[in-house]
Amino acid sequence: MSDAEKLARLFLDGNHAEALRFIKEQPNQNKMVLFRDLFTPAMYMIGDLWENNEISVADEHLATGVCDFVLSRLFQVSSEETRRKKKAMFLCLQGEQHYLGIKMINSIFEDEGWETKYFGASLPLEYALKSALQWKPEVIGLSVSIVYNLPVLKNYVRTLGALPNKPDILIGGRLAEKYDLEPYTNNQGIIIKNLEQAEKWLEEYREERVNA
Repeated sequence: MSDAEKLARLFLDGNHAEALRFIKEQPNQNKMVLFRDLFTPAMYMIGDLWENNEISVADEHLATGVCDFVLSRLFQVSSEETRRKKKAMFLCLQGEQHYLGIKMINSIFEDEGWETKYFGASLPLEYALKSALQWKPEVIGLSVSIVYNLPVLKNYVRTLGALPNKPDILIGGRLAEKYDLEPYTNNQGIIIKNLEQAEKWLEEYREERVNA
């Protein structure tokens, strides 16, 4: 059994303490490594079990709650800088409840010195638009995991991409790896298939600002 499978089992067992201990005992405590090699594959395994009716909705919700607890305990946000220049907001489309992936992306942006707003699951477009108009983020991250939400994604990208400050729209979630999302981006969104691509995009963004 792989470490990711062991972690998935701890999540499904609802074992907060053991899951936290298991992560803390990993030899490499780098956040990206933990996200890439443990958290993400563990939650994908749980998602596959749910899709195949091998676990119940209650089981999936319990596992998600334990994973969220472990993430929050491990990676508590440090004291905020008094002033930050870059802002990003992250949210799941309305009807989307799978928020852990975008929570990890939000955490990576915070580590890079961004000021973030994390809205979690199922944020209606009208509220996302209102917040973006007031806050004017340079980046808006969207998560989509359900196929029937693809037309909804197109509407979010079109609306948020038309904001006066022209934010970069990043699109991720389980569907980003499984489907061609280009037809739903209105030539405005940037598809992020995994955590490595998110890190690469951040590096390129940082280099562009330095060169500018």
